[in-house]
Amino acid sequence: MAYIVVVNPAILSKGGMDFGSVFVATILAAFVGCSIMGWWAKWPVALAPGMGLNAFVTYGVVLGMKQPWEVALGAVFISGVISLGLSLTGLREWIINSIPKSLKLGIGAGIGMFLAIIGLKNAGVVVSHPATLVSLGDVTELPVLLFIAGFAIMTVLDRLRVPGGIIIGVLVVSIVGWIAGAAEFQGIIGATPSLAPTLFKLDLQGAMTAMMIGVVFALLFVDFFDTAGTLTSVANLAGKIDEDGKVEGIGRAVISDSVATVAGALFGTSNTTSYIESAAGIKEGGRTGLTAVVVSVLFLLCLVFAPLAQSIPGYATAAALVFVATFFMRNLVEIEWDDPTEFAPAVLAAILMPLTFSIANGIAIGFITYVVVKIGSGRGAETNPAVYLVAALGVLHYVFG
Repeated sequence: MAYIVVVNPAILSKGGMDFGSVFVATILAAFVGCSIMGWWAKWPVALAPGMGLNAFVTYGVVLGMKQPWEVALGAVFISGVISLGLSLTGLREWIINSIPKSLKLGIGAGIGMFLAIIGLKNAGVVVSHPATLVSLGDVTELPVLLFIAGFAIMTVLDRLRVPGGIIIGVLVVSIVGWIAGAAEFQGIIGATPSLAPTLFKLDLQGAMTAMMIGVVFALLFVDFFDTAGTLTSVANLAGKIDEDGKVEGIGRAVISDSVATVAGALFGTSNTTSYIESAAGIKEGGRTGLTAVVVSVLFLLCLVFAPLAQSIPGYATAAALVFVATFFMRNLVEIEWDDPTEFAPAVLAAILMPLTFSIANGIAIGFITYVVVKIGSGRGAETNPAVYLVAALGVLHYVFG
């Protein structure tokens, strides 16, 4: 998980947020989330600001919708509060179980594509073109070559099951870049940056507008299913599945996740979520909340490495973005390909995310299309009311946004 300490501030700073402040906010959000998950929920699951949502905040909300980052943080805070309320009432579980599997999978794959195009763009592999919109950049330039090398290193290390393959890849290409003069090395250990530039800077009033309804919902939706997927995936490894097949103690786990998002927004970062990388620790023997507590302490120790984080070049973090994106693409395999009313909306949702540079557009249009094709094929009665609710919110987003 250590790569997020570098990648998260690198992404959010593109939207005007202070790198050093987001660096500290990332660590503090992870510390709070892991501590609550470990001490109170007693799950061996670690939390930190999530990939995909940070990119959505920067490229979708701030740069795409031209909203101030303070407003974006306000939307993150509101999504966290709503998530907490739904978790406390049990509605979160109902909504999760109501959304069609195909849409969940398609949206997950779309987030992967969204991360990939951002990473490729930041590395200079994909560039704009007046006739074709996008084109291949100059692959002979050193930053592009280092990006390719970083991606290859991460892939090979993952295949060889080397722990920390992503952060190793980032550091290796960064060192080469420093030596070659393609990036500036600013040191390893130094004073912890000030949190003041982002602390409590969220704009709640700006986030409570018709235009931001879709943004809040997108943040809420993605965080919902990211957490649900992670917790259900690691529950079996952690021995938290009872005789009836139900996940034990998931209520406290999702509440911990929601509280971490609220705290993270106050510090100055995007949604905090449970990490699937927690499975690595569980496989090594972590079975109790002590595992998450240890991770929380290790995150705090990262506070002194601010100079190193600021030295990491964009092509190194871009390689991490694209490599993480490949994990999301596995979702496509499990989509129900025999039913066009299932796979067509799911694929449309996935494709629209990178092409419109917006997770919100993919979710909204995916749900609207799902409802339309189900009704058109005479299967509207089979669709859960929650899907109609989400589709209606999507329509409102475009009508009033």
